[in-house]
Amino acid sequence: MKALQITAAGQTRILEVPQPQPGPGEVLLRMEYVGFCGTDLSTFRGKNSMVQFPRIPGHEIAASVVAAGLGVSAFAPGEAVTVMPYTSCGECASCRRGRPNACEHNQTLGVQRDGAMAEYLCVPQDKVIPCPGVGLREIALIEPMCIGTHAVDRGWVEAGDTVMVIGCGMVGLGAVVAAVSRGATVIAADMDDEKLALARTLGAKYTYNSSEPWSGLPDPDVVIEAVGAPATYRLAIERVAFTGRVVCIGYAPADVPLPTGLFVKKELDIMGSRNATPEDFAAVRDFIAGGAKVEPFISSVIAPDQAQSALEAWSAAPGKVFRILVKWNTGN
Repeated sequence: MKALQITAAGQTRILEVPQPQPGPGEVLLRMEYVGFCGTDLSTFRGKNSMVQFPRIPGHEIAASVVAAGLGVSAFAPGEAVTVMPYTSCGECASCRRGRPNACEHNQTLGVQRDGAMAEYLCVPQDKVIPCPGVGLREIALIEPMCIGTHAVDRGWVEAGDTVMVIGCGMVGLGAVVAAVSRGATVIAADMDDEKLALARTLGAKYTYNSSEPWSGLPDPDVVIEAVGAPATYRLAIERVAFTGRVVCIGYAPADVPLPTGLFVKKELDIMGSRNATPEDFAAVRDFIAGGAKVEPFISSVIAPDQAQSALEAWSAAPGKVFRILVKWNTGN
């Protein structure tokens, strides 16, 4: 079967690899669409410290069931599904506390291990999530939206809260959607007015171009940082209300100096948010199945042999891309 591999910084190739066969408890999936995300872009640029080359990327998956291994009966051939791309050891502190999404030894598809940018993939049955009522292209958006959804859950967002989401890329927009769905008032912050306009269509009441002075907006009860830059981390701490909550999603490339006196003065709750849970996947799936318009999140759909040029263009203008989907099954 064909697979797409990042061989070194700035270099990809299409190669032939053996087609996997499902073992006991596994499901063989045919990849329909697989999304390129910011992590994959970082890998392509050679800036992802968690990746060793060569690596098959991809963990945002829309797939169809092909066959099931011994002991698997829950899935029917042709069924549309997505995949939870994380692993958990079951033994570390996170797993013992019932938070396997933050497993100390997690290996995400396409990052610490080869991923889904291939024609077929075998995964354990407990990682497969049925997606009835959701189109295949939209299924590929579930995982990145889950990251923002999980951050909203980590921030204990409730109806009546004011929530500021810093960064209106794919993950940040997932947080906007999740916060709005809980009855929160959302302030979307970004430096790109096109992304801010899209956030408004998703229910953000206020938008803030963070290149401009802060003026006339309410202090948020919760701030979700979805960029990973020193300036946006500082903005989160400065803007959050007294006794507010700050949820950190964005990976900063280096340590960030912060006004730590505000941690104490404001008595802040500051927390990280990593990956997502089965409940997050179900919530996003049901949100899309209920008629949510997420098609604007898809920047382009490409063939596997267009990946090199698409990643080069994205690397040159990263602010203008939400999701690039790679179409693997030419029959749909």
